[in-house]
Amino acid sequence: MKLAIVADWLPVFAGAEHVIAAMHDIWPEAPIFTTVANRKNVGPLSHADIRTSPLQKWYSLTGNHQWMLPWMPRAIENIDLREFDTIISSSHAIGKGIIPPSTAKHICYCHTPMRYAWEMEDEYLDDFNVPHFLRRMIKEKLKQIRKWDLTTAQRVDQFVANSTTVQERIKRVYNRESIVIHPPVNDRFFEVPNPQPPTPKSYYLTVGRHVPYKRTDLLIQAANAMKIPLKVGGSGKDFERLKAMAGPTVEMLGFVPDEDLPELYANAKAFLFAPFEDAGVVPLEAQACGTPVVAFGKGGVLDTVVNGETGVYFAEQSVDAVTDAIGRFEKMNFDTEIIREHAKKFSAERFREKMLQSSTSVSSSISPTNSSNTSSRVTSPTV
Repeated sequence: MKLAIVADWLPVFAGAEHVIAAMHDIWPEAPIFTTVANRKNVGPLSHADIRTSPLQKWYSLTGNHQWMLPWMPRAIENIDLREFDTIISSSHAIGKGIIPPSTAKHICYCHTPMRYAWEMEDEYLDDFNVPHFLRRMIKEKLKQIRKWDLTTAQRVDQFVANSTTVQERIKRVYNRESIVIHPPVNDRFFEVPNPQPPTPKSYYLTVGRHVPYKRTDLLIQAANAMKIPLKVGGSGKDFERLKAMAGPTVEMLGFVPDEDLPELYANAKAFLFAPFEDAGVVPLEAQACGTPVVAFGKGGVLDTVVNGETGVYFAEQSVDAVTDAIGRFEKMNFDTEIIREHAKKFSAERFREKMLQSSTSVSSSISPTNSSNTSSRVTSPTV
C-alpha cells in the first residue's frame, strides 16, 4: 500500500511527535504531511520527508504555531492525498480533518478529541492569557470548531485511541468505536542497567513541559513541605515561576536531552506525575527503567501504572494528596524487575505490531465505496 502520515503540526518533539516518529520507523518511506514544522526541534524526524502547508511561510516569520490555528482547518483539508491509498493521521486537534480520496482508507490515531474545544475551554484560555474581553468572541468561534470537528470524525474509517480514557471520549464526543493502542516506549529505556548496590536512590524526579496544566507546582510545594530531594526536568513558559517557588531541596534541571533521560529515571527513587493526561508516556519511560511512579490517579495512568505494584496513586491534585501518596510510597517495597516487565507491554515493538495489524486489517476489510465519507465536508471554520 502507498501510505501517508498526517500530523496536526510539528513545532517540537513532544508526546505526539514520539508517536509519529514510531510510525515513521514502521513506514520510513511514507511522507509526513502537516500544517507547520520546525525541523530543528523534531529530533529523529528532522530527516523525514516532511511536507508542510502554505502556512509554513507565516510560521517561519512568527515562530508561533498557535497564531496559525484559525487557518489550520482549511490548510489540513487542502492537503492533496490523491496518490495514497492508506492515510494514518495522528490527531489531537485538526489532523484527522484531512479529506482522503474516495479510494483511500483513513486510520486516525487519536490522542484526544480536541480538548480546547470540548472539555478544557476555560483552562486553555487561561493558559494562553487570553484577555477577558476577547473570550466571548472566541467561545462563539469554538462552537464552529466543534461543528467542524464532528464532521471530520466521519472521514475516519478506523479510530485508534491512545488510552481507554480517550476511547471513552471518542465514543462520547464522536459516537464512534475505537481500538486502544498505547503510545510506545523507546527501546533505550529498557536497556539502561539498574544501579548496583550500594548506589542509593536518593532523589525523586519529575520531567515534562512547564505549562500550568502539568501541575508541577504541586510537586515542588510537596517537596518543599516534606524537605525531600526533587529533580525537576523540562522547560517551558512556567519555568521561571516554578524556579521561584523551588525550595533548597528542589533542583531545576532545565531541558534534559533524550539521551540523558534513562539514567536519570533509573537512579530516581520514584517518578512523580501530577497532570491529568490522556495517555502520558513519561510514566512508562520511568517504569521501563525500573522506577516506580507516584501519580494522579486519573486518565492514561490508569492503563499504565498498577497501583501498589508499579506505583502509587493520589486521588486529587492537591499538595496534601501528593504528600500523603509520597508518605505511603516510602513505607512500601517495589520490585524493579516486576516494574520493567510490566512496561514491556508498552514497548515500541508491541506498538509496531499493533499498528501494522490495524493498518492491514482496515486496508483489507473496507471497500472503497464505503471509505472516508468524503462527502461530509463543511466549510472550514476560521477562529
